[in-house]
Amino acid sequence: MDTPIFNCKNADDVLKAVKEYDISFVQFWFVDILGTLKSFQVTPRELEAAFEEGMGFDGSSILGFARVEESDMIAMPDPTTFQVLAWRPSERPVARMFCDIHTPDGQPYAADSRYCLRRVLRKCAEKGYTYYCGPELEFFLFGNDRATEPLDQGGYFDAPPLDLGNNIRRDIIFALEKMGVAIEYSHHEVAPSQHEIDMRYAEALKMADITMTYRVVVKEVARKHGAYATFMPKPIYGQNGSGMHVHQSLFKNGKNLFFDPSDKYHLSPDGKSYIAGILKHAREFACVTNQWVNSYKRLVPGYEAPVYVAWARRNRSALVRVPMYKPGKEAATRMELRCPDPAANPYLTFAVMLAAGLKGMEQNYVLPEPVEADIFHMDQAALDKHGITSLPGSLFEAAEEMKKSELVRETLGDHIFTKLYENKIMEWDRYRTQVTQYEIDRYLPVL
Repeated sequence: MDTPIFNCKNADDVLKAVKEYDISFVQFWFVDILGTLKSFQVTPRELEAAFEEGMGFDGSSILGFARVEESDMIAMPDPTTFQVLAWRPSERPVARMFCDIHTPDGQPYAADSRYCLRRVLRKCAEKGYTYYCGPELEFFLFGNDRATEPLDQGGYFDAPPLDLGNNIRRDIIFALEKMGVAIEYSHHEVAPSQHEIDMRYAEALKMADITMTYRVVVKEVARKHGAYATFMPKPIYGQNGSGMHVHQSLFKNGKNLFFDPSDKYHLSPDGKSYIAGILKHAREFACVTNQWVNSYKRLVPGYEAPVYVAWARRNRSALVRVPMYKPGKEAATRMELRCPDPAANPYLTFAVMLAAGLKGMEQNYVLPEPVEADIFHMDQAALDKHGITSLPGSLFEAAEEMKKSELVRETLGDHIFTKLYENKIMEWDRYRTQVTQYEIDRYLPVL
């Protein structure tokens, strides 16, 4: 019997599906503050109690969670996220559910990334808005996790035989679709052995869950093919890095809040203020959307990376792009933020983007004119003339910018904000004290 795509609405639906399809285990999924997936397995006989009381675990062992003396945490499964793992054997299959993390007294836990996004979405919903996201995650395929030798020399949109990842992408798509993830298209990306599979947009919390699922499926299917998939932002020197461009829009009463047929850019005042909010606060939230030392090896001019804080319609060197309006496609009006990378925590990333955009709308931020010229070729005088700043140049600079941001602190909450800043400064210190091969090659022969 083929396992269907589930659309469970409550615990009873899950319990019925587990029995009907002879599910052997259910994995409970959640993430730490960096977006690393955590999981433990529950047997079917424990599920009913898990829905009522949750499942306890030691939060002191999870990065950014609790101290030892207050370590008891409860994982509460979300029945609407129940799906069977498509890469596991079909006989006595294994399923998964995402969890919300609570304290023992039943309160949402401040370090839970999913709760962080829920809080911002609640604020959004109080205004009558629905927030949609459509992230585009790029990734590389290598032979293993110890070297970066490409599996092919293909380039953008190349087909076989230059594209040697076609079969892997196909099986990834099949697996994602079996788990209820709608796929629009896939292709080889610019760099050798770099790929992209694009998912259909969805409401933000669901999309964050899907993004975590996508990353797991890509890695598991690649492993079955004897390859290693990585979402490392910049694994190969001299080649384009991997981004996670995030398309986003707000709807109210079924209508796209960003669309205005009378505007020359087809953008409403709300749409413009939302984009202005993203631009104004981009430096502040970069530590969330680009949270690794390696992230800032990608964010340099010359590799199609969006370094400069500006917006455009056709110009892909700008931080924000607004795709050109097509008649009859009002619902597709959206903005695309191009700086996030696929190694970010999607829950926190979506939360800070939405918070920045809403702030722009609340405060009526003014959107400057678009910059359609190639910003990469502008000198400093031209950048100053257009009022164009740049994103932080390092993780340390990004962390210090975040430290000063009331917007990011309010969005993440004090707990995640403090733990994330401490973790990033620790990572920077570990990185900056390393002696690299570049330094050995450059300085040892001459000093």
